[in-house]
Amino acid sequence: MATVELEGVTKRFGDVTALSGIDLTVEDGEIFGFLGPNGAGKSTTINVVLDFVRPDAGSVRVLGRDAREESVAIRSRTGVLPEGFSVYDRLTAREHVAFAIDSKEAADDPDALLERVGLGDAVDRKAGGFSTGMKQRLALAIALVGEPELLILDEPSSGLDPNGAREFREIIRAERDRGATVFFSSHILGQVESVCDRVGILRDGEVVAVDSIEGLRDAVGGESTLVVDTDGLTDGASDAVATLDGVSDVTADGTQLRVSCTDDAKTAVLTALEDEGVTVSDFSTEETSLESLFSHYTGGEA
Repeated sequence: MATVELEGVTKRFGDVTALSGIDLTVEDGEIFGFLGPNGAGKSTTINVVLDFVRPDAGSVRVLGRDAREESVAIRSRTGVLPEGFSVYDRLTAREHVAFAIDSKEAADDPDALLERVGLGDAVDRKAGGFSTGMKQRLALAIALVGEPELLILDEPSSGLDPNGAREFREIIRAERDRGATVFFSSHILGQVESVCDRVGILRDGEVVAVDSIEGLRDAVGGESTLVVDTDGLTDGASDAVATLDGVSDVTADGTQLRVSCTDDAKTAVLTALEDEGVTVSDFSTEETSLESLFSHYTGGEA
């Protein structure tokens, strides 16, 4: 079953096409990372899913319902952490969460939710004095109200320190384990890589890839990075490796060589180095990072 289904969705703002006939499916119970350069259409997609923006063409179904016709019912079962969340300066953290609980007619304990997101010692503090990271934690607590079936998180770790980012990952894994579907966008690719079941990559309003990270690696040729430690590199070592079939990039750093290559080229790399008189002391393999995959699918855009 699918929690989110977009078919042929197009959205224009004047002469600008923000979304161009995109098809996207987010399955029940998965953590789905949504990536793309600035201006690619990520926020527009999220706004279409939430019926904050109406598409010019195509259909949108969320939690088995038509996003346009049944938006109120969908939102009652959805938790949202929007990008650029604003607080009410004079309200305390508890008052923010209590208001959300009342709005959803839920039975949550506001103090327990705030404790869960790391604001247990700030429940009675006015949010106007919160740091950016604390406001982000408060927004996450509000998104968790009512045990939503779908969590939509737009740049959820913005402003969080490393501990906060780790706690965020633990929370969304726990939500998935509870049975919720998590759909989030983020520019912190390492975080996406560590937690997502699948990712979708958007470029210029079009979905250019949807798969697991391992699937994306396979689709671009299955390259990885061979890291070779040596006792010393000869002048021709890098050039000898760079000419091998299956090798796409070679970088020398002191006595270490980093070689982007296919799996079946790794033995040839080591042999070529030995033929050049280089003594290999150790070697290891690093899988292609999500950052490299993102660069591949978006043409290197930031």
